[in-house]
Amino acid sequence: YFFIFIVVFPNFSTMAYEEADYSVVYKSEIYEIRNYKDRLVVEVVSKNDDNSFRKLFNYISGQNNKSEEIKMTVPVTQGKKNNAYYMQFYLPSKYTKENAPLPSNPDIKISTIKEGYFAVIQYSGRASDNNFLKHRDILNQRLLDDNIDISGPAIRATYNGPFTLPLLRRNEVMFKVLWNK
Repeated sequence: YFFIFIVVFPNFSTMAYEEADYSVVYKSEIYEIRNYKDRLVVEVVSKNDDNSFRKLFNYISGQNNKSEEIKMTVPVTQGKKNNAYYMQFYLPSKYTKENAPLPSNPDIKISTIKEGYFAVIQYSGRASDNNFLKHRDILNQRLLDDNIDISGPAIRATYNGPFTLPLLRRNEVMFKVLWNK
């Protein structure tokens, strides 16, 4: 019974993950505009994203040139670019391109997401495709209504593990936007 208690009620203090740093520059009743600084990520780009999470998880679990375990961060982001799917894990802020462990798996690349503005709508529930598409469409329409130019495809951002109750989950849809207000 002790094991079940640990699985069902994990130590919540160990679940405080570093989050990508941003500042909110505008907030409506539906969405907010965030300014993110440059962010270092490890990513897998593939025609199907079946093993992307496992590959990235193995990298932070020590399958890298330093055999170094890397703390999990949030969010995990997913999207499409160049007719392929990508999944990204943000690296903790202590890492730079110069000191980040190099991936052992050639499918994993270290990249920098350049500073920019992102419109974000937050929602709870499952991180299903239907839930994502519903909120993507809501955000897209609101940005059109507010004359905010979208400059990139929708990004799915998830913050919680698969065993978090849907009501307690934090999910987001993000669009890179042109912002000069």
